[in-house]
Amino acid sequence: MGDFVVGGILLVLLGAALTYIFRAKKKGVKCIGCPAAGNCKSCHKDH
Repeated sequence: MGDFVVGGILLVLLGAALTYIFRAKKKGVKCIGCPAAGNCKSCHKDH
């Protein structure tokens, strides 16, 4: 029973993370999770 609860919590967290990423990409955010609102130094590197 405990395994189902833990699995359910993990699925909810995974779903929330994927939803956050999808919405951020849809808005055009370049650095997801960046504390500087997309102005990270790593975002401006040319790959």
